[in-house]
Amino acid sequence: MALLNAVLELADDHLILGHRISEWCGHAPMLEEDLALPNMALDMIGTARVLYDYAAKLEGQGRSEDDMAMLRVEREYRNCLLVERPNGDFAQTMLRQLYFATFMEPFWKAALASPDEVIRGVAGKAVKEMAYHIRHAAEWVIRLGDGTEESAAKMQAAVVELHRFTGELFESSAAAVSCEADGILPVRAEMRGEWDRVIGMVFGEALLELPDVPYPQAGGRDGIHGEGLGHLLAEMQYLQRAHPGAEW
Repeated sequence: MALLNAVLELADDHLILGHRISEWCGHAPMLEEDLALPNMALDMIGTARVLYDYAAKLEGQGRSEDDMAMLRVEREYRNCLLVERPNGDFAQTMLRQLYFATFMEPFWKAALASPDEVIRGVAGKAVKEMAYHIRHAAEWVIRLGDGTEESAAKMQAAVVELHRFTGELFESSAAAVSCEADGILPVRAEMRGEWDRVIGMVFGEALLELPDVPYPQAGGRDGIHGEGLGHLLAEMQYLQRAHPGAEW
């Protein structure tokens, strides 16, 4: 049960953020980004699919990956709050992606040593994708932060808006702690040093300041989410709920 819940946490993180990024399709500020953002979304959703399929097998109740992704209610999702945050402007979207990918890249790298074959398989592909996401998002964060007066102001505002959600990345649920003790998943808190190093380096080039966070936000792992997740799920799950079992 612990492994099932820990796998669902990872799957939910990737599905929800993948859906958020996909919302930019057709709305990106330039053609290059209209191609790059959906591809990044597909990376995230592809990882989620493998994890949901694994979770369904671990559960053994006859549910499929689609059931896991599309037919659960809001309180059953265990994603961290950062990934469900609305896209906001382009600065917020790029910063959110930088924060998440900078956590997941060392996480998947450490997971390559997992005794679990499925986790190792996911990690082998995802670690390369996260390295690309870091490069892409970091370039934009630097370009906007060290850009015009307006772009710098928007980038700093994005930091103020999103930084309070980053602490939850390093918190392990009871399920994750159990898997960490067995060596199946990396210890989330151990990603902090590398995350701080990369974010500090990017912020230095972007001329951004780290804000004080008097009230860090958490609760996603316990199924306590913001209003935005309900709206996201209503849109994402509409077709599956309106036409159960529909296939392309």
